[in-house]
Amino acid sequence: MIIGIIGAGAMGSGIAQVASQAGHEVILCDLHNEVLESSKNKLSKVMTRLVEKEKFTSDQADQIQSRITRTTDINSLADCGLVVEAVVESMEVKNAVFSQLENIVSDDAILASNTSSLSITSISKSCRVSERVVGLHFFNPAPLMPLVEIIPALQTKDEIPATLLKLMKDWGKAPVIAKDTPGFIVNRVARPFYSEALRILDEGLADVNTIDESLKEKGFRMGPFELMDLIGHDVNYAVTASVFKSFYYDPRFKPSITQLKLVEADWLGRKSGRGFYKYEEDGSKSYFKVESENDIQYSIAERIIAMLINEAADAVFWNIASVEDIDTAMTKGVNYPKGLLQWADEWGVTKVINIIDSLKQHYGDSRYRVSPILREMARSGKKFRS
Repeated sequence: MIIGIIGAGAMGSGIAQVASQAGHEVILCDLHNEVLESSKNKLSKVMTRLVEKEKFTSDQADQIQSRITRTTDINSLADCGLVVEAVVESMEVKNAVFSQLENIVSDDAILASNTSSLSITSISKSCRVSERVVGLHFFNPAPLMPLVEIIPALQTKDEIPATLLKLMKDWGKAPVIAKDTPGFIVNRVARPFYSEALRILDEGLADVNTIDESLKEKGFRMGPFELMDLIGHDVNYAVTASVFKSFYYDPRFKPSITQLKLVEADWLGRKSGRGFYKYEEDGSKSYFKVESENDIQYSIAERIIAMLINEAADAVFWNIASVEDIDTAMTKGVNYPKGLLQWADEWGVTKVINIIDSLKQHYGDSRYRVSPILREMARSGKKFRS
């Protein structure tokens, strides 16, 4: 099968590399020759490093690069069996791309969007052959991150998710299937990692470094503020705002004014030299310290983890994805130290319920509401995994 990729930015180029490494002929299409040339040069450097690390031989590296054809002509995608769109996160732009594609590829070709937050059903609606449209969400950097979320639209043919599930496994990925709801799995379930940390900071309970270190002590590779600085506050805030709006302004997904102010100041994190941390030229970083006299009844990390577990449990309750796929998504997509539902089983759901109920009692805020599935499990004594 020939694989087509539209958009030769970091994500599109990464997906092209993954497909080529799996042995496919790949056509990488972009409007701009300079973007394609940059993509080619970056892949050459990546391949050189991989050969030095003995991940590939020189011949294999040359073959991987030679299997990728770069072009500005979208008509070159005519013979592709799968085309993955990886352009900007704009419904208008994506609809225009799919509309043009439909006049080029065969009706049997699968059209996939790499969107992280837009409705696949809405994209599908604008297509003439709507049943062959699907979400195929890779995580950045695509060659390194194993997770791929497969998101069937309401209109998607039943056999397409199964086809992509096999294909992604053949590519060496860890695919999961998610319902077409805002944020899919990862960008929905991970929201409390950021929002609850921001809430704790806003209350003055602890400073950014204390919160970050408390999560790292639990096995997270990065704390929430380090990760937000790495992602970029313009990106992270936009996703939060999108999920908040898409869930009809549910308080659980409410964005932080503190993060908004960073965006307004253009303090976007590492890429701008300043975010929650200030990044110095020598590689060091500093932060604003908070001396707290508040009495914290339970650890900062446990508060955040409890909210994460509650969100993961709610995703099961609403049939967003299976228990196995949710845990896979969080460990393979955002490198959590263990699956959140596995964590719930180890803690016992009563501990999660007690933490969230105490927060609800203290704040009277509906963001602190226990998922019904956790209360049902507490009554029955069941676990997520038998």
